[in-house]
Formats: sequence, C-alpha cells, structure tokens
Amino acid sequence: MPDLHARMASLAGDITSTVVTRCSAEVPFYGALPRQALEGEVTRSIVAVHGLLLRTLRDDGTMGSGDLTRLIEWSARRAEERAPLEAVIAAYLIGAEVWWQALAETAEPGELAGAGASLLACLRAAMPAVVLAHQHTQEDIHSEDKRVRRALLTALLAGRPYEEAAEAARVVVTGEHEVVTFAFASNPPARSVQSSLDAHTGIAVLMDHVAGIALLPGGTDLPGLVSRLTEEVGQPVLAAAAPAAGPAAIPSAAAEAGRVLELVQRLGRPPGLYRLDDVLLEYQLARPGDGLVRLAAKLDPLEEHPYLLETLRVFVDHGYNRRQAALELCIHRNTLDYRLHRVRALTGLDLAVPAEARLLQAALISRDLA
Repeated sequence: MPDLHARMASLAGDITSTVVTRCSAEVPFYGALPRQALEGEVTRSIVAVHGLLLRTLRDDGTMGSGDLTRLIEWSARRAEERAPLEAVIAAYLIGAEVWWQALAETAEPGELAGAGASLLACLRAAMPAVVLAHQHTQEDIHSEDKRVRRALLTALLAGRPYEEAAEAARVVVTGEHEVVTFAFASNPPARSVQSSLDAHTGIAVLMDHVAGIALLPGGTDLPGLVSRLTEEVGQPVLAAAAPAAGPAAIPSAAAEAGRVLELVQRLGRPPGLYRLDDVLLEYQLARPGDGLVRLAAKLDPLEEHPYLLETLRVFVDHGYNRRQAALELCIHRNTLDYRLHRVRALTGLDLAVPAEARLLQAALISRDLA
C-alpha cells in the first residue's frame, strides 16, 4: 500500500503530537513527567513506533526481526526508567487507537481492511514481546534493588559506611529509627511480612528476613504494626524494639532489641511487643554470675512440691491478687492461703514482707533463666 504509506507518513507529526497529548492526559505516569521528558524520550519513542507501523504498511504488514528487537530494547529501557508496565501498555494502545483513527480518515475504502489487519498483526507480535521484555527487566531491577537494600541494611547494622549504598538504594536513612526484631511461631512468607511492614509505614522498609530484623522510621506505631502482622500472617508475633537516634546508634539498638527478644523467648512471655523497660529487672537478672544461681536456689525447697511452685508463680503473675490467683488455679481462697503458708514455711520467705516478696519474684525469674 505505497500510496497509503505516503499519506500516513505526511501525518506523522500530527499523530505523534496527539499521542503525546493523550498519554499525558490519560495515563498518570506520563502526566507526572516533566515537559522535557515528554518532548524528548517519550516523543522519540512514539516516532520510532510510528516508523515501524509505516514500514508495515509499505511491506504489506510484515514486521521484521530487527523491528521486534528494537521494540524489546525500548521496552527494557522504559522498565529501567521505572515506567509501570500498565502505563507502557496504555501508551501503546493509545498510539494504536490514534493510528487507526488516522487510517480511517485517510485510507481509501479498498485499503482500510488491509491497513487494519496490518495494525492488528503488529499488535499481536509486539505486545507479548513488550510485556515479556518489561517483566524480565523489572525482575532484574527488583533483584538488584533487593541486593542493594540488603547491603545498605547490613552496613547500617554493622556500623560501617553506608552513604554509597543509601544513594544506590535511593533510601534516606538520616533521622530517628526503630530497630525491631521479630520471632514467628513458624516462618511466614517473606513477601507477606514485607507487604505488611510497607503498608503500615507507607515506605519500603529495610528488613533482613533471614535474621528477622527491620529498620523502621521513628514514630512508627509499633504495637499497631505487631497487631497487623499477627492478623495478616495468621500467627502470633513476638517482637522487640529499641530506638536509634540516628544511623550511628543503629548497631547498639539492634543489639539491645536482639537481647530483649532472646530474653522474652527464654521467659516464655506471650506474643506482643517488648522494649527493654518492659523486662528491665529480668534483663539485669539474666547477667551471668553466681547471684543468678543463688537466687534460683531459694526455690529449691519447692522442687518436690510443684503445685506450690505453680501457686507461687500464678500469685506473683497476678500482682499478689488472691482472688484472681485462686480463680486461675480453680481453688478456694482458703486453699490458696494454705499453699502460700507452705511456701513461707519451706523457703523461709514471707510474701507479706515486701523485701522478701521481691526476692521470691526475683527467684522465680532466675529459675526461668537458669
């Protein structure tokens, strides 16, 4: 169709201008681009695609292998520029629609069917190649992004220079952070955990899913995050957090969060979020030394009376509330009092004396940690 080719070639400038205008107005990604980008790379790409369509008119609808290669290269370039695949497809379809409208206005009745078939043949060959090239490039970019982000988090946790990795990852790490360590009943999919963190904070959170440690912005609602994670991964979540005033404080915060998590796991604490202040006494008691062993030994006289040890633990856990302790143990309050009397007789420590009550509480913790 050489005559139609010549007529469509004369309309190339108008067609390109219309496609650029419509893409800018109808596709948010292109609408957000600066005018320089629209008039530069975007316009050049549209001109190139229209050149391909013109060649198919001249060559009776045949797309050469070189043309397909160029389409793949363009698609890969768009992916490297972070253009969403849906925006790229929308641009191609807008271009095809504008091209068809121009054909309908320009082609003779006997030419239109062949020109339409040529356009459809181009789309049939081009679209799968465009999608595949875009997806492959996005996968490569995503893999590289993950590598760079992992390198950044590793540098921050180790206290090593991080500026170059932060620039490569396009992540701002100045300011306050919360370092959070996580423990799950079973390993949930990393993607589910990452999605929950990202959705809750509104940013792409740096997280090492193998080590179970994440770097969150300061001021993040951490109890809300733990509740959200529990719901979305479908299992209880144990978390420990420590604040970092800036990048230099991240290694010490990570060490603190790790120690707190290990401690609450050893103590068998229920799921939830813990900070050092929540387990300050337990944390100090957990320091190695003879004192821990001697404290735990205070309860050795109860070793042969496990029901007395359980009674003492429940009573202390309920803040020395006799009614609540008796309810949990399913015993009468008189029975509770009798058992507590036996604890005093065997250990020599009286729960009615504040100093001795604190010693018994510390002995229970030491026994859990010993």
